[in-house]
Amino acid sequence: MSRRASLPGAEELFRRTGERNPAPKQPEQPVSRPQGDKSTKLQVAEAPADAPKKGPRHEEKITFYCTSQDLMSLESARLKLRAEHGVAADRGKIVRAALAYVLEDFEARGDDSILLRRLGR
Repeated sequence: MSRRASLPGAEELFRRTGERNPAPKQPEQPVSRPQGDKSTKLQVAEAPADAPKKGPRHEEKITFYCTSQDLMSLESARLKLRAEHGVAADRGKIVRAALAYVLEDFEARGDDSILLRRLGR
């Protein structure tokens, strides 16, 4: 086996780029690999235009400070969700779910809400 890199030929390097009727480009299909194949080259299929989106786009940002223990608890919950329940969620998604839960509880229960209890009232 040669250790030299494979280079493109002159036809590829000097091809015309402004073709008048180019062939329509076909989307690449995913490649299934055997378990033992450690190749890093992947082909990704494009999602159809009518495919549903994964979730809402989050356009606003908020920064807050937490303790290292809070961060470790959040990361622990993320890992448990994945390992024990098969739920893949990042920390932001978990925080958004918790925030939604606390705010819904506050709206529904008011003075008896977990939010007021945690804030010391």
